[in-house]
Amino acid sequence: MPNTYVDRGIIKWAPFDALVGYGAMIRELKIRLGKQDKPLLSDDQFEELNRKLHLACQQNLEVSISYFYEGYIRNTVGSIKKMDWIGQWIILMPFEKIKASDIIDINF
Repeated sequence: MPNTYVDRGIIKWAPFDALVGYGAMIRELKIRLGKQDKPLLSDDQFEELNRKLHLACQQNLEVSISYFYEGYIRNTVGSIKKMDWIGQWIILMPFEKIKASDIIDINF
């Protein structure tokens, strides 16, 4: 007879939410379980990102940037104000600094 056990995951700990301190612990656990590893990009993908960055900077285009930050993939929109080649930072118009090595995708 095959094993029909289905794990309920985090739901099985829901009754403990009524106890003091367990609610915060469960929320922290959910945050940690949602984290992922940084995606690896190929050389061709890096070249394509570089071309898009230069085009967006030269033509002052508004871009949508997907980047990796502390285990999560985040998205932001803005126009590129400055590219710091020494520190490898991209600075967007509504002041936001993004590490160039963390960028995953750029769309116009």
